[in-house]
Amino acid sequence: MAGRRQFDEKATLERALEVFWAKGYGATSMQDIATASGVLRGSLYNAYQDKETLFLHVFEDYAKQFLAEVAQLLANPSIDRALLDFFDFSFTSMATGVPPRGCLTTKTAIDTRADGERINAVLRDLLDNLERLMCERLCADDARARLTISPVEAARVLVTVSRGNVIVESVYQDHERLRGTAAALIGALLSPAP
Repeated sequence: MAGRRQFDEKATLERALEVFWAKGYGATSMQDIATASGVLRGSLYNAYQDKETLFLHVFEDYAKQFLAEVAQLLANPSIDRALLDFFDFSFTSMATGVPPRGCLTTKTAIDTRADGERINAVLRDLLDNLERLMCERLCADDARARLTISPVEAARVLVTVSRGNVIVESVYQDHERLRGTAAALIGALLSPAP
């Protein structure tokens, strides 16, 4: 029927996410996505117009799920455990796949072929929302009483280090090293629990 997609959009976007994540935005072609999803390239163009628009659909779904999982982790009543769990979640996500897939956000941010304003806007939006979630958790009484810097500054430091960990993980592939760095950062940001 004209005007209706003749493919399972959810499954197609999931396959597209896998390809973008594994290869990176710039190295991914619409044919790569067509091959991975089993959807004809012409149907993908008809549905999404171009690769950038398809990526934006994929990234929107990814960002919603990522932020929902982070929010759940940060809800832990122990601020120390919440932050350690956030970093563990990040490390596990980066190390998934063979070879490890890394971080979709960071991989896209450093991809010189992904420098369009619409892509930059969704990357900023994810990082801003991640920082907002961190700041909200750090503003809770249990965390605020132990912070060595303001919640806003602490949230920004945590988000920045979480992105930098992507590079360290890709070079060393050593979770214990990353966990040690995360624990040291958390120890610097939070005074000992009473």
